[in-house]
Amino acid sequence: MQTLLNYGFEQLEWQVALLSFLLTFLLSTGVAFTYERTFQGLSYSRGLVQAMILGSIVSCLLMIAIGDNIARGIGIVGSLAIIRFRTNLRDPRDLIFLFASLGIGVASGVQSYSTAVIGCIVFCGVVYLLYISPFGTRRRHDGLVRFQLPSGVETTDRASQILQQVCKHFVMVTMRDVAQGQAFEYAYQVKLHQSKDNETLVRELEQIEGIRGLTYTNQEITVEI
Repeated sequence: MQTLLNYGFEQLEWQVALLSFLLTFLLSTGVAFTYERTFQGLSYSRGLVQAMILGSIVSCLLMIAIGDNIARGIGIVGSLAIIRFRTNLRDPRDLIFLFASLGIGVASGVQSYSTAVIGCIVFCGVVYLLYISPFGTRRRHDGLVRFQLPSGVETTDRASQILQQVCKHFVMVTMRDVAQGQAFEYAYQVKLHQSKDNETLVRELEQIEGIRGLTYTNQEITVEI
């Protein structure tokens, strides 16, 4: 038994293993914190954030266990093939963060500490850069306004005047009959001069006589359908 333990310490001293695990934990925590700070959407998962840290530690453990032994690597791959992961990730960005955490664990497990540190810094830096920049954003309208008006030229012209005054740009999306010709429902995509003008738009439209079902939907990039 003592010989076996000595053999294991000769292959990898426990101080090196401990350093690898600590570095993996710190760097993967940085990746998880970056994900939390730059997350956009509605389906935030605390379990996913914790999985980034735990997954990196497991990958570090596997790389330390495998070392340069091909037989160990084949055995671990075979055992992992038995496990079926059925977790569905709706956002490809979540998958990239998981891969980054696993990559950090692998680099730390093979004692390539400089690669792990530099890779973590570069990855988190690029994430923050993309987060504060408008790169990839394709939003032409700020919101969708929907309402019903009694049939008549006066009410339609009044609504058009309000949209022209408050909005920088607007376009009709749908128009349909809701009361056998007595009323029509309109839907407009609008781009406002300022984000706070949505309150002004709703307030002005409410002054039209006979208007019903007035709703304003904010079309932020963080809204998921």
